[in-house]
Amino acid sequence: MTEFIPEGTRFLALSSPFPMKRGGALDGARVAYETWGTLAADASNAILIVTGLSPDAHAASNPDNTTTGWWEPMLGPGKPIDTDRWFVICVNSLGSCKGSTGPASINPNSGQPYRLTFPELSIEDVANAAAEVVKALGISQLACLIGNSMGGMTALAVLLQHPGIARTHINISGSAQALPFSIAIRSLQREAIRLDPAWNNGHYDEDHYPESGMRMARKLGVITYRSALEWDGRFGRVRLDSEHSAEDPFGLEFQVESYLEGHARRFVRRFDPNCYLYLGRSMDWFDLAEYAEGDVLAGLAKIRVERALAIGANTDILFPVEQQQQIADGLRAGGAQTRFIGMDSPQGHDAFLVDYDRFGPAVRDFLQSLP
Repeated sequence: MTEFIPEGTRFLALSSPFPMKRGGALDGARVAYETWGTLAADASNAILIVTGLSPDAHAASNPDNTTTGWWEPMLGPGKPIDTDRWFVICVNSLGSCKGSTGPASINPNSGQPYRLTFPELSIEDVANAAAEVVKALGISQLACLIGNSMGGMTALAVLLQHPGIARTHINISGSAQALPFSIAIRSLQREAIRLDPAWNNGHYDEDHYPESGMRMARKLGVITYRSALEWDGRFGRVRLDSEHSAEDPFGLEFQVESYLEGHARRFVRRFDPNCYLYLGRSMDWFDLAEYAEGDVLAGLAKIRVERALAIGANTDILFPVEQQQQIADGLRAGGAQTRFIGMDSPQGHDAFLVDYDRFGPAVRDFLQSLP
């Protein structure tokens, strides 16, 4: 059970007990966050970024941590999210292992890691924890709330549960509800982890770690993060240079297999398996339709912002671009001036992390147009 906390991370102690949507509460919980830029005297220039499943709060380099962040090309002086103008906050999701309280954290009531005693986690809980950071920093209203992937879900939950917390919103490759395909993939990821004998019902350690289960879970995820077009263009049917081994007749043979293996091995020891289970399931449960008698568009229409931008990649199979169109339509029904952009990017769901030539200008233009 390990937490992976970037250098320079700040922490906010959450209200205690911190109530959870599906029951139970957390005592002594905290949220990890980082900031960039300078907050205006009237706190009117604040932007909050809520993230996907695996990122930490270190979205970009800053004086407290000069290492490259996971969204470095998007955030900083003169960049699309310009920290010469904006005061930017990025929070690590509640339930993660990157500084915020989650299943890998110590339960102050027992002195032992939470493991599976951690309360059931919902996107709404992640949203409420992020909102506490905003309020603790003395910000009554954000200029913009930005969420990508799982963070797109989190952002919608923030806006719904905390009316008036943001004037505008950018939803990037997000959704208002989990679709069956995405649920199916995450179900297989969880099954791969739970069927690894080393998982041991959540009671593993560094010496007995469910590495095979996490490798398979990560590979499944990575396959859905990119498009078939991207896989074909990047790897084709190119084989590895090494000869096929008679001792391992079904071992790695194609370059795409080697890529997945290398990607998975770099990830498995850098993310806690129980946190992976909890966060993935929180996405499956999320559905704004439950706030509007089964109508997701009506649920979105309950959200009040002045302006919104919903963008995604036309090749995304995990959070299909139709879901970003749905977000724009729903927010428009609630009175927001909205724009939807489906990007012709070959990179699929991960496009917002790599296709900066397309996503950067869209975000820059929206933020530059704000008063």
